[in-house]
Amino acid sequence: MRSNRGKKSMSNENGINSRIGAITSHITASSSSSSSSSMASEKEAALAAVPSDSPTIFDKIINKEIPSKIVYEDEQVLAFRDISPQAPTHILIIPKVKDGLTGLSKAEEGHCEILGHLLYTAKLVAKQEGLEDGFRVVINDGPLGCQSVYHIHLHLLGGRQMNWPPG
Repeated sequence: MRSNRGKKSMSNENGINSRIGAITSHITASSSSSSSSSMASEKEAALAAVPSDSPTIFDKIINKEIPSKIVYEDEQVLAFRDISPQAPTHILIIPKVKDGLTGLSKAEEGHCEILGHLLYTAKLVAKQEGLEDGFRVVINDGPLGCQSVYHIHLHLLGGRQMNWPPG
């Protein structure tokens, strides 16, 4: 018979393993998969993710430990193509320094400058990508907002007609 402590540890390990599996399936999802199945895996990854200030896959991309298709970089932000695009153009824009900004709901007054820079970068990248006819910027926040990586990031989507309502 295990103690409650052992059950809690085993439960925690199972939870971590299921989150890793969900996130891995999201990361390795084929860009040719259907939109609805990739959205389902995104939802699963978001529900499995644990809000944390721990290093994320984005930190590995910033440090060039994981390859990515970078489309824009300056001293504050990095923009790269999403590996599971939901539109012909789907770019993620992230701050290079997280500074506790795991999601928009964690923003404080001191984050105003980087938040503005992220939005301005979205405008620059949209122009660079030829999205003159329009684009969408999305920030997912928390599990119900379908946030799967707890490092604030903007999704820049374009190249097709967007629908409303979005979610």
